[in-house]
Amino acid sequence: MLRSREIYDGDHEMFRDSVRKFFDRELHPHAERWEQEGKVDRSFWNKSGEAGLLCPTVPEEFGGPGLDFRFNAVVAEELGYAGSSAGLTLQSDICADYLVAYGSKEQQTTWLPKLISGEAVAAIAMTEPGTGSDLQGIRTTAKKDGNHYVVNGQKTYITNGQHADLIIVVAKTEPERGAKGTSLILVEADRPGFARGRNLDKIGQHTADTSELFFDNVRVPMTNCLGKENEGFIYLMSQLPQERLSIAVSAQASAQRAFDITVDYVRERKAWRDASMQFTSIKYAMDVLVHMGTPYSMSIVEGLTQSLHDESYRRHARGLLTAWRDQRGFDEEEFGDFAVPAFGLNERGRRVFDYGKREVQLDVKGRNDIELTDLSTGKTYKSMPPAKKSDDRDQVKIAKDQYNVIKKPLAATFAKQNIRMERAMNHRRAWTHDRWREH
Repeated sequence: MLRSREIYDGDHEMFRDSVRKFFDRELHPHAERWEQEGKVDRSFWNKSGEAGLLCPTVPEEFGGPGLDFRFNAVVAEELGYAGSSAGLTLQSDICADYLVAYGSKEQQTTWLPKLISGEAVAAIAMTEPGTGSDLQGIRTTAKKDGNHYVVNGQKTYITNGQHADLIIVVAKTEPERGAKGTSLILVEADRPGFARGRNLDKIGQHTADTSELFFDNVRVPMTNCLGKENEGFIYLMSQLPQERLSIAVSAQASAQRAFDITVDYVRERKAWRDASMQFTSIKYAMDVLVHMGTPYSMSIVEGLTQSLHDESYRRHARGLLTAWRDQRGFDEEEFGDFAVPAFGLNERGRRVFDYGKREVQLDVKGRNDIELTDLSTGKTYKSMPPAKKSDDRDQVKIAKDQYNVIKKPLAATFAKQNIRMERAMNHRRAWTHDRWREH
């Protein structure tokens, strides 16, 4: 079950409770049928809007509640934990934000209230056959003809494609300029020349209507350009961090659900009159899932990923969640906010734990400053930051040597654990064989 966390306050928890009740009433009874049909009922969108689940961050001036992104995250978590891939998060976390950030007043007043109420469903059309996620290589064009654009091209793997009333189309307005000639064009689904293709059959995410879309000389007024012409690639990159965060939140909740289902199953399933959870091999596998073989004794789902998400929410609120800055990692203060709850450290960034037959102390002082001390011998292994200049071979060698020193005792302990586990499994196999022969 998804547990409450400090990052959420009372308002978020009240909202979460209302989301769960709504899903119990409107999603779970239909989930299996929607999985088979490959899409949710269109009425589900209207009901989601009435319940206040759509576009929580849209400002009040456009009819939205003007809340923070954590309300979006609550919906994403509960939807992921429910096992549904309905495209609510695409509308709330991605499409609506493009209109808020770059839309004209006319575009905003026309579409945002409809997206909030569920009267309209939005999609964003990036991927093309043969292009994949390479946005610089798209072939769909939007050529000027008087005061209109004429859109031609094909898109695929478009979420919400079967229900979409509004499509944000990534197209080349000046193909010869490459990425610098990319624009975002709003295409209404009732425009002549627009057609929906197949609702694609996928390995997973069956509830999401993922579709092919076709544009054959679709004429739209030039006022349908979202933001400035030829600035589309910059807009896409600017919105990418929140899109990634939204996907990560959903994935973490889905992983938690899978883990919870597995725990329930191995506790209930009987084999040789014992619950599966009592078998050494399964108990070990579950322990690895929880602790990931690390000495930190933390749930990889509930500890590490949720702490990372929580810190990302804080950065998002401060306007620091950008694609370029994320590549440089956390600063020291942010690292402490993330590492302390994730690794179970105390306020000094320290944790002492049993490591095999030894007592080991972990000191996390910063992003690139970690010490591991064997308290029985007093020997300390210290990490070093990588060399700043790739051509400084001596510094690179020192960094590698330090990394190997701190890695080797960990690897040796894991190897011993694996040997013990193999012996236990062999013993279990022999015991099972003997019981089979007795019967």
